[in-house]
Amino acid sequence: MEEQIPDKNLFMMCRKLDNDATRELPNGFHVRYCRKNELDIWKAMHFDTPELATEYYDFMKGYFNDVYLPKGDLFFQRCIFVCDQEDKPIGTCFLWKSYNSIWTLHWFKVLKDYEGEGIGRALLSIVMKSLSENEYPIFLHTQPESYRAIKLYSDFGFCLLADPVIGNRQNDLDECLPLLQRYMLQSDFEKLEIGHAPQFFLDAVCSTKTNEF
Repeated sequence: MEEQIPDKNLFMMCRKLDNDATRELPNGFHVRYCRKNELDIWKAMHFDTPELATEYYDFMKGYFNDVYLPKGDLFFQRCIFVCDQEDKPIGTCFLWKSYNSIWTLHWFKVLKDYEGEGIGRALLSIVMKSLSENEYPIFLHTQPESYRAIKLYSDFGFCLLADPVIGNRQNDLDECLPLLQRYMLQSDFEKLEIGHAPQFFLDAVCSTKTNEF
């Protein structure tokens, strides 16, 4: 039985995109925005089984209503799908201006059947390149079980944040580093960088009780 990795908080920041990490989408795939009639597809995409998607449906609905719905249709102007030749969504990711002030990376996911084909790297390339240099930094929240994505984020220029508290969430970096070292290739783990968040970010995440990323 596969060991369960604890659900802990990790936060990352990218001050500048490393263009050497970027790639083009493989042939046969394209990107487009999520359509209004595909919202339930987006909500379910982040879970690897229908049972998990059902279990977390209310959570996803609540998150959408709290974070995205107040901005009207902006979600559908930002949420990107990667689609196959039949226009079926198989991956998603987008940037969102959280707290009306900081760019954050949201809901990066590629369906398991399509992992390992370079789609995630290409999708992240499209999203990260959509901002100009002076619009950086970009921030994200993740968990140690996403160690493969953390390796990818690191390639793109993200560092782990060491600040002990981010808004109303504990930063579990100290607990997570041994987990990352255990599950990541040693060479990838050794490339991880650690930094501290700028004050404007720490102020922004304290401006509301809602976790907007």
